[in-house]
Amino acid sequence: MPRKPSYDREDLIERARDLFWQRGWAGTSLKDLEASLKMKPGSFYAAFGSKDALFELALDRYAADGSERMKTLARNEGPLPALQKFPRMVISNDTAPAKACMLSKTLLELQAHRHPLAQKANAHLLKMEQMFAELFAQAQAAGDISTDHDPRSLARRYQSDVLGLRVSAEREGVDAAAEALCEVEGEAARGGVARALVEHRNHQHSLRRHGVLRLPAEQVRRPVGDERLEVHRGEPLGPRDGQV
Repeated sequence: MPRKPSYDREDLIERARDLFWQRGWAGTSLKDLEASLKMKPGSFYAAFGSKDALFELALDRYAADGSERMKTLARNEGPLPALQKFPRMVISNDTAPAKACMLSKTLLELQAHRHPLAQKANAHLLKMEQMFAELFAQAQAAGDISTDHDPRSLARRYQSDVLGLRVSAEREGVDAAAEALCEVEGEAARGGVARALVEHRNHQHSLRRHGVLRLPAEQVRRPVGDERLEVHRGEPLGPRDGQV
């Protein structure tokens, strides 16, 4: 009868994920993994087979956790509020090993080498994009935003901006973006979504491409108290862009 492993496999994958997320594929050696996971070489290979195999498991865990957080946020808050709050949530997570997205970091690092892990990371990014598209479609169905634009195009723009925001958050002096987005979130909760985002953009010129989603040919009507706020062509509508 096979001997039951004395380690928690899921915990090891989580620890490996954090190490890979922080250091990247090339920056994490087998020795680093063995030290972090407290495993001898023989045990490591018996458990995971190779560094690449463990990295793939780490990517899967990262993507699954990010997707679940976004789905939970959407269930609790609704599609549009979830899209508005998600950027602030990910960049203000002080327990994360890095601010930048692990999937985008992997794609940038390994795509030039045509490494299979780059394709894996891209596949997860496409799944996240699809989830964002579904949320935009739900927001359209609820009448929160116009149906003039393809949800897939909105999702692609949103994801691109979230990834850019997360890279900017790695820079010194840019962490204040979390507080700025938090202020927008508070104003949005009071009904002034578009107005709050416009004021935020004017106040934070250096982050203007990270705080709002610009729809080039949009005319959206959204309730604000007893009035209806009209957002005309070219004005910001909502946050520009999931661990994710």
